[in-house]
Amino acid sequence: MSPPCQHPAVHSVPHHTLTRLAREWLAEDTPNFDPAGVCVGSREVEARLLCKTPHSILAGCPFFTAVFTEVGCTVDWIYQEGAEIGEDAVTLTAVVRGPANSLLLGERPALNCLARASGIATRCSQLQAIAKAHGWHGEVAGTRKTTPGFRLVEKYAMLVGGVSMHRQDLSGMVMLKDNHVWASGSITEAVKAARSVCGFSSKIEVECRSAEEGREAARAGADVIMLDNFQPQVANIIETRTQGDCCFCSMVTLLLFHLQELRVTAQALKEEFSALLIEASGGVTPENVALYLSSHVDIVSLGCITQGCPVVDFSLKVQKPDARLNRVFNQPQID
Repeated sequence: MSPPCQHPAVHSVPHHTLTRLAREWLAEDTPNFDPAGVCVGSREVEARLLCKTPHSILAGCPFFTAVFTEVGCTVDWIYQEGAEIGEDAVTLTAVVRGPANSLLLGERPALNCLARASGIATRCSQLQAIAKAHGWHGEVAGTRKTTPGFRLVEKYAMLVGGVSMHRQDLSGMVMLKDNHVWASGSITEAVKAARSVCGFSSKIEVECRSAEEGREAARAGADVIMLDNFQPQVANIIETRTQGDCCFCSMVTLLLFHLQELRVTAQALKEEFSALLIEASGGVTPENVALYLSSHVDIVSLGCITQGCPVVDFSLKVQKPDARLNRVFNQPQID
């Protein structure tokens, strides 16, 4: 019943890491007694995993399976990792089997992980579809704006959804933001100090607010320039629309001016420093991401991939046992 092939990302998380996370989640949810488990006992039951959010991307299967493996249950997947679940209001996605009390121990931690990971993968897939529709060949990327203690799952979900994870943590790549620059004294000093530690094996990215800052960073040896907040917030435009057409038109003009500024700055830096990577970030949303897909922009990063991302609605339903067997063994039915 398990699908014959899986998304390549399933092989990226070591088995011991899956086991460690599963144990931590189970210990958090059941630190000592499980009084409710007494009423269901340990007889073998079957539960069906149902997806109730059509057109979602399934992500998090290895974590879901690891939780149930830890409590002595088995999982047979009907959909494979990375697959788009169909358009039906309710779709059977997997079947879980095992002792009733053990299965219910794993239910909530496993569902929480699957719902969150699938929600992120679905948003990432939608963003990739927008980029593809506009013929853009750069990389949509996530950020470090992740849930504490859950970053590995969220970064993994980005892979399943088809976007770049960006850096996974502070050790993965050097990113010098405004606070680093101000504390160091200048962009040049900040890049110099960072390079003395990270050496040749790590890239250095610098957050810049102007073409001049971008040039300074490139001359100092930065590999990636982040053009940050080169646009007004879309929310400001919506709020001012009610004040009259003239005001709305002026805000649209301002938006287009800043977006043009982004394109002009990116092009100028690329022409002067051909090996430089240009990243656009700040205020990017699924609704306006298409405006940032310039031929001179290599990366567009969005914090909303993980912040405020909707989850996919999954539920796990234990199947009622055969009524005749209930009478024979005098066992209660489980809803």
